[in-house]
Parts: sequence; C-alpha cells; structure tokens
Amino acid sequence: MVEVAGARRHVVPPGEGRAVRVSAGAHVQVIDLDGGQVGDVFAFVTEPGRRELTEYLSAAHTRASTSRLFPRVGESFVTTRRRDILRLTGDTVGVHDMLIAACDPPRYAQLGANNHRSCAENLTEALSELDLTYSGATPQPVNVFMRIQVSIEGDLQWWEAPSRPGDSVTFQAMQECVVAVSACPQDIVGINRSGLSALAIDLHPQPARTEESTDRDH
Repeated sequence: MVEVAGARRHVVPPGEGRAVRVSAGAHVQVIDLDGGQVGDVFAFVTEPGRRELTEYLSAAHTRASTSRLFPRVGESFVTTRRRDILRLTGDTVGVHDMLIAACDPPRYAQLGANNHRSCAENLTEALSELDLTYSGATPQPVNVFMRIQVSIEGDLQWWEAPSRPGDSVTFQAMQECVVAVSACPQDIVGINRSGLSALAIDLHPQPARTEESTDRDH
C-alpha cells in the first residue's frame, strides 16, 4: 500500500486479486493503470466481529432497482437484501458489464487451460488475506471496463476493454463493506487488450476527483 494524492493505493497485479475494507461514506476508485484491462469487482457487507460474509452486491437486484443493465453515475448498486452498498460517483469510461459471470476453473477447463488463475479463486484468496470467508457460489461481478455488446436479437459480442491508461470508476460505500477487485486473468477470450496488466484500488476518505461518465465511440 502506498499514498497517492491523499489516497491509499493498493496495486492489483496482473491476473491477481486484492480486497480492501471500506468505511461507510468513503470512496473507492478502481483505476486501469495501463489501459485495456477488465476488472471484476465484488462487494460484501461486513459486520463487526464476524468473519463469514453473507450479504453481497447483487447484479440482478441492481438491475431490478435501476431498470438498467448498468447504473448511471449517481445511482446505487444494491445487495441481495436490496440495500444500497455502493453508489457510482465517477466514471471516465461509461462502458462496463454486469452480465458475464466471473471466470473460474471449469470455464478454463472448457477452454482447454487447466490450472489457470481465475477471478473466482482470486476473490477467495483476496478475502482470506483479510481473514474473511465466503462459502456461497461466486457472486456475479461488476465487470468494470468490460465491453459486451447485446444485439437486437439477444446475441452477445465480446469486445476488447475500451479503457485507456488512467481511466477509472469510483464508488462511494453506503455502508461498511469489503470491496474485492480481480485484474481478470482471461487471456484466451480477447477481452483484455494487449495482454494482462495491473489495476489499482485507491481509497479516498473524501470524494475522489473524477470526470463524469463518458460514452465513447469505439
């Protein structure tokens, strides 16, 4: 962990995961350091003295709450109990996904790559570093910087991440939580541009200075 412009920065190495505890009201910023890297973001409600996590950010409940595939800046992600957990406060990309599941060992086995790192395993490892556990099925992540195009016929197209170096997504914690980020190790399906690279998690006690949402023409 290092200090960067008043924030506490945790670097997420390529293909790995890290988790941070976030106080209610604080801001957490996920930054694509080199550009073109997808990040799987998970968030769990934390309770004092309890290691096992049960309530988490739910993409399905969030879509029902916002009536959108992805929230706008100013809207909130909600939990499995329909409580606000993170509010989207900044977004310099405007292209993200909440449809595609986290990569896991069975996914890579189907792709012919056994013993491959995965976002599901990265989540477990990152939580264990904070002495936290989660025993349920891997939650649907918030796939930041991931571009999945949905056609009018309902087909999905997988595109390279459009993010540029320094692009970021910023969330405000609406309650005490832990946020985990996996720098997705997917190097078979072409979602990460130019190979795997690092992400950063910046913790801001005060609101982070970010640009408004940008819908880029790619």
